[in-house]
Amino acid sequence: MQPEALITIPTPAGPVRGILDAVPGAPGGVIMVGGAGGGMHGPAGVYGPLAARLQTEGVSALRLDYRRPNALVSCIKDTLAGIAFLDGQGVTSIVLIGWSFGGAVVIAAGVASPLVVGVVAVASQTFGTVDVELLAPKRLLLLHGTADQVLPLSCSTDIYCRAREPKEIIFFEGDGHGIEHHAQEMCDLLLDWSIRALAPPPDPGTP
Repeated sequence: MQPEALITIPTPAGPVRGILDAVPGAPGGVIMVGGAGGGMHGPAGVYGPLAARLQTEGVSALRLDYRRPNALVSCIKDTLAGIAFLDGQGVTSIVLIGWSFGGAVVIAAGVASPLVVGVVAVASQTFGTVDVELLAPKRLLLLHGTADQVLPLSCSTDIYCRAREPKEIIFFEGDGHGIEHHAQEMCDLLLDWSIRALAPPPDPGTP
């Protein structure tokens, strides 16, 4: 197992910084992005622990920091640069996880990239999610706290209604925008869902 490493991904618009928990030769990877303020910690600081757990399960994890936080098109391009980086490392299937503003970022990037097999939007905004119906047949998971005072629960329910199967939505009762009161449950859920999404489809010839 390799230690986490600070990386810089060159792009025509400037470098994108990230933290990589690599698994050499692993076919699956997870990319995590933050909210409108950027950063690499995620809701309730879950991204670091999740990355470490993914690595122990044989999945490479990349936490990205935006070049220009809260600039939607720029942040989508940063995420696509992260996808291209993992592609260059031999990763062939990717799950994207985004929080708040980042929910719109990963939905758009998931629609754009054929390497993406699943998208998780945590406490997502609706702006920038107009193409969510084009995400299918890739998997979509929406998470939201019922007491979110920043982006109301109706944001995720609206996205869910417009998305096509396969899709799931999970509520955290009484929790806020960062889902701090269910942090461990959220981390467990993200780990399990990502591993299942990255699993190769069953061979139709297998009895």
